[in-house]
Amino acid sequence: MTSWDTMLDAAGIHDPQLRADFTRGRVLVAGYRRQAYLAVRLLLPPALVPHVVAATAFMHHTDRLLDEARPLAERMAGHAEWEKQVREGLATGSAGHPILRPLLHTAAQYPVLRGHIEDFLAAAPADLSFKGFATEEDYAHYVDSYSLPAFMLIASLLAPDDRTDAFREACRSYIDGSQRLDFVNDLAEDLRDERLGLSEETLREHGVARTDLEDGRDTPGVRALLARHLGSAREDLAAARRMAGFVAPVHRPFVHAAVRIELLTADAVAAKGAGILRGPAHPSVPAALAVLVGEYRRTRRVRHAA
Repeated sequence: MTSWDTMLDAAGIHDPQLRADFTRGRVLVAGYRRQAYLAVRLLLPPALVPHVVAATAFMHHTDRLLDEARPLAERMAGHAEWEKQVREGLATGSAGHPILRPLLHTAAQYPVLRGHIEDFLAAAPADLSFKGFATEEDYAHYVDSYSLPAFMLIASLLAPDDRTDAFREACRSYIDGSQRLDFVNDLAEDLRDERLGLSEETLREHGVARTDLEDGRDTPGVRALLARHLGSAREDLAAARRMAGFVAPVHRPFVHAAVRIELLTADAVAAKGAGILRGPAHPSVPAALAVLVGEYRRTRRVRHAA
């Protein structure tokens, strides 16, 4: 694996303070989802990795501000102050925050990112007071208004023309499947936080009460409810494979791996059944490593051909 310092060099990041800031973001991202971070390190070109890390660190930091266990008014004030800092940084090109400095550097190298930063800032308040969805239409609105703008921070760095409708639709398929999968896999934690990512509409259709989920009941209705959401997630993730057709060949192994690991996670959730109400499932480590190794070999072939 290419060393982090070599990746910073390849990306043209030489200033000591900026290198330290990018490294701080790397630690944040690596601690969030280890397998996704490994996919970035292994499968994307070294010169791009620090920029993807910077965009991801910004997204995670913003999410943490929204989700912290504080009263809503405090979280709203914290987000407003953060949004002010980001917008000032975009306007001036400089910032005092260690998460923002790498983001601004990346936006200068990839100007297309600026529009997605603006979109994400505008979308972020949708997550501030989120507790659940009345209908599937409400869920779809959440994906369009929050999840997709967040994902486009990273996806925009992979595609030569990220604004095409077809690419955006492919990205939506991916994030719809990934978000729905997360809402199923995170049921136990979300319910403890008085949140629920499965719509009241689908609970009623399966004869499931919220208390059934809170109490971890393994009933036919609960199993059918989980199967429905996992089935929808799998369909969207399978459709998301077409994302690879819109990105540069050197980025395609990463896209393939991202989709395949999400599908492995769906398999793990399905295998756990109603046990998912007591804690999340994780993809098989050997299976996930096999995906990464296979796509890494493909990456080496593509880079050699280029």
